[in-house]
Amino acid sequence: MSSSPPSSLEGRTVLIIFAKEPAPDQVKTRLSPPLSPQAAAQLYAQFLEDILEEMAQLPQITMALAYTPDSARTFFQNLAPPATPLVAQAGEDLGERLRQAFDWGFAQGAATVLIRNSDSPDLPGVLVMGAQEVLARGWAHAVLGPCPDGGYYLVGLKSPHPQLFQGIIWSRSTVLADTLAQAGRQGITAHLLPSWPDIDTFDDLLRFAESPKTNFSPGWRSYQLAQALLAGLTTP
Repeated sequence: MSSSPPSSLEGRTVLIIFAKEPAPDQVKTRLSPPLSPQAAAQLYAQFLEDILEEMAQLPQITMALAYTPDSARTFFQNLAPPATPLVAQAGEDLGERLRQAFDWGFAQGAATVLIRNSDSPDLPGVLVMGAQEVLARGWAHAVLGPCPDGGYYLVGLKSPHPQLFQGIIWSRSTVLADTLAQAGRQGITAHLLPSWPDIDTFDDLLRFAESPKTNFSPGWRSYQLAQALLAGLTTP
């Protein structure tokens, strides 16, 4: 897993955002059709901007980006706030990428490592802060933020538990349940955060666009763009 020059995360909480370069036909592919691949990529690029803006405001948390593909390093250097640690994702499936990202964070000296998705542009920072508190107080070994589709938007650990991600079939709607079952088998206590939706399908996007957002609330620019793109679909 290649990364930027070492930066000291000693004793800190690091939040690693998993992100893809917003290229047409490479991101949000389940939104097109009816969106064009270019519109889906534009929307995902806005997700990233909204997420970085919200997460950069969290106190006592250092934000990092785990990006893909390897060639996207310059794009994310330009996108992220200055000095944001960057690390290329590595692994054949999501489980391997999660394990390696956690290993990277703990190898940098982090006391707590949180990993979140880039499919929930309106996820409020207070939920991430809640995950940090659960782990800091020792209430659980792991924290998971459920999504309504059976996956999760966030996973956090106080120490490496690579076995947590073994044997999971990541394409199913049972990812969260399977992860919790694996945690139980391994004696890993897990705390569930409040549920929050991600945006993978067109129906997800419609629900997102039906939930009004005021200016400067989490995900507000993604909301405005989603409304504009959906309006364009109905314009003759």
